[in-house]
Amino acid sequence: MNPSAAVLTEPFFGDHQGGILTGTQRSTVVGAFDVATDERKDLAGLLQRWTALGAQLTAGETVPIPTEELSGDTPSSTDSLEAYGLGPSRLTLTIGFGKSLFEDAEGRDRFKLAHHRPPALIDLPAFSGDALVADDSDGDVFLQACADDPQVAFHAIRSLARVAPDVAILRWTQSGFSGGNQAGTPRNLMGFKDGTMDSNLHPPDDLDATLWAGTEGPGWMRGGSYLVYRRIRIDLQRWDQETVSEQEQVIGRDKLNGAPLGTAEEFSALDLDAQDAEGNLAIPLLAHVRLAAPATNHGAVIVRRAFSYDNGTIPQGASRAALDKSAVYDAGLLFLAYQKDPRKAFVPIFSKLADTDSLNKFSLHTASGLFAVPPGARGPGDWVGRLLVD
Repeated sequence: MNPSAAVLTEPFFGDHQGGILTGTQRSTVVGAFDVATDERKDLAGLLQRWTALGAQLTAGETVPIPTEELSGDTPSSTDSLEAYGLGPSRLTLTIGFGKSLFEDAEGRDRFKLAHHRPPALIDLPAFSGDALVADDSDGDVFLQACADDPQVAFHAIRSLARVAPDVAILRWTQSGFSGGNQAGTPRNLMGFKDGTMDSNLHPPDDLDATLWAGTEGPGWMRGGSYLVYRRIRIDLQRWDQETVSEQEQVIGRDKLNGAPLGTAEEFSALDLDAQDAEGNLAIPLLAHVRLAAPATNHGAVIVRRAFSYDNGTIPQGASRAALDKSAVYDAGLLFLAYQKDPRKAFVPIFSKLADTDSLNKFSLHTASGLFAVPPGARGPGDWVGRLLVD
């Protein structure tokens, strides 16, 4: 590998999986698979192959798919080559397990893993305003590929899917992108900086208290984390009809420089008591940043990796007037929130947001999932999920 390519390589092996605290890449493909076997050895083999292939892909290697080891009809054993010559492009791969891996919809403990299910791997409650698409949500096994080149991220998910098509059945995928941080904290499609507070770009100080699973759960999860995934469609046409001042009141930050309202700088402390010249709260009571802040949630913290998404346009609906049937964007935010325990972080924070956040009139949650993300593979010969499945 030439030196310039090496600079673009993120480590695959380690105490924690990559793609959690890794600096945000320009592109992501997230997806989930359902496991089409009841044999634990097949699940173990899948995770071993994914780990070995993931290490090669993140190194930027072109690798044959070892289909000769698989049974049944299989695709060609050659690499699909759409990422040939593109290098590692800072690719990271992150693997997680859904609740259905431990107990499926029929209540079956297919892999005899139910007694290892972490208490924190709950069924997320139904939140106000959810419009979730079941076929775009949940899954037995989750994959997150992030890279600075979108084709590298796509190739990674495609390659892992090709390793065991008779074991792992692709359930859904979703692509996303980030504007990068060359101009500072990246902006979302609403035009606001996204990642100023408690993101992977600016994580909390005590990661053992907020991010990494510890002795409170099963041993196989120690050093792992819990991921909540939400696809949030933003009504961009309606958002664009608001003035900048009105948008700032919804978010609670200055749109241009990202400063909390009532302060001057992006990283100024959030002053929830600050008042404007008329004596009103500078940050409104129902502003997004106020309701999501640790100070108003008993210190609860999530670590976010934010990406935008654009799935094109969709019809507004047959009920619209004949002269008002223009398409609307199916675009918005891919919310990826890592935490030590979703029962103490995401669920209480988002329960409040779902009921009262001013941003709700512009947003719709259309996909969801909660996954237990185990610790990383420590080195060659180890594999992600070994402490659970082996």
